[in-house]
Amino acid sequence: MQWTRREFLMGCSAAIAAMAAARIGHLAFAEPAQPQATNEIFVQIFLRGGCDGLSLLIPYDDSHYRTARESLALPLSGANAPLRIDTYNPSYNANSFGLNSKMPHLRDLYNSGHLALIHACGLDDDTRSHFDAMDYIERGTPGNKTTSSGWITRHLQSQGGASSLLPAVAANTATPASLLNYAAAVAMTSPSSFTGSTHWRYNRPDENYPFLTTLREMYNRSTINPLAPAGRRVTQVIDLMRNMGSYNPTSSIAYPSGSFGDALKTVAQLIKAEIGLQVATIDFGGWDTHESQANSDGSGYLPDRLGTLSQGIGAFYNDLAMYHSRLTIVVLSEFGRRLGRNQSNGTDHGHGNVMMVLGGNVNGRKVYGTWPGLHPDQLDKRQDLQITTDFRQVLSEILIRRLGNPRLGTVFPGLGSYTPLGIVRGPDLPPVLSAEEAGLANAEHRVFVPVIQQCR
Repeated sequence: MQWTRREFLMGCSAAIAAMAAARIGHLAFAEPAQPQATNEIFVQIFLRGGCDGLSLLIPYDDSHYRTARESLALPLSGANAPLRIDTYNPSYNANSFGLNSKMPHLRDLYNSGHLALIHACGLDDDTRSHFDAMDYIERGTPGNKTTSSGWITRHLQSQGGASSLLPAVAANTATPASLLNYAAAVAMTSPSSFTGSTHWRYNRPDENYPFLTTLREMYNRSTINPLAPAGRRVTQVIDLMRNMGSYNPTSSIAYPSGSFGDALKTVAQLIKAEIGLQVATIDFGGWDTHESQANSDGSGYLPDRLGTLSQGIGAFYNDLAMYHSRLTIVVLSEFGRRLGRNQSNGTDHGHGNVMMVLGGNVNGRKVYGTWPGLHPDQLDKRQDLQITTDFRQVLSEILIRRLGNPRLGTVFPGLGSYTPLGIVRGPDLPPVLSAEEAGLANAEHRVFVPVIQQCR
């Protein structure tokens, strides 16, 4: 069937509008679906702003901590005393550790064996810049923020093309740097908000939705145009999102109010929809606590923020009880905060921090890594917690043992070595530590180029 010029121009305009307005422009140019290496689901929660790991997992009886933190040190008794845990790690035996008093949900997950903590962990680079540190971590190339793709992008691409309609989602208004240049990634704040709304006169929110009808007709009527399969993918995703409706969590599950709770619910809904979601990213900001971080009794802004984090992760994990065997959640931030309290009752940009790994195949109830100590001679620049575990080692173990991807040299160029800590269970595939070994050093991501047929 041939197209009239008016139909062709209308369809092209609709396609461009849909890709822009629905924030799925890259989706139309994604590679065809490939078999998925595993059925695992990976969720990254990024605490933007530099979360204070020494207020999250606290060496509460360390004299250096108590002296440097002054009124910010968590009280040893009362309602806001630390939630004491056993580290099950000889490196930490000289100190007693506990989670912040506002984090009972995470304490329970830790004690049940589902949550592992890694202290003195992070980006082993001297930067104290939020933007540089986030770029280094999310691109997976410390010291280099010009890398053209994110580490999750390289993981997914090295496993083949998109394996489903919706392999990667950012529960936000935009995709993060970890998904940079991944064609099949979609950003959305909720399935119900995912729309192709434009100013075009043929776009009306009625039952027939002429805008989408135009797109479907344009793509479905073509049998030889190579853009047609990709175009159908666009309309299928839009239809899927529009038909999902509102989300009802599992009975008795209470997510926190606000954008963080909403993002968690969005990801939970997409996982339960069984549409082949492999990766989801969630941002939670507000961690840059230069002033008024907390009160002397252990209450205040940061403890409340940590409470929201704890409630949200607890609700999300319990809501997805049927998926624990497939689910791995990582929580990280760009850097920790300085050991000492500043003059504004806050803490400034630091170095070492806490990472958290949660899931049904996590060897939880343990604090991993080596504790460097808080004596001034043991601190980085005599003021910050040192880093004894590179964040890439934690993610590499998850890549190999849970996500079935041994191509570490491709995902983390320059990593050099792989030393698993035993955080997660799974087969130990032989690591491929160079992109050249993987045969992917010069691989280019292919795109579909539309062919314009003659029309009248």
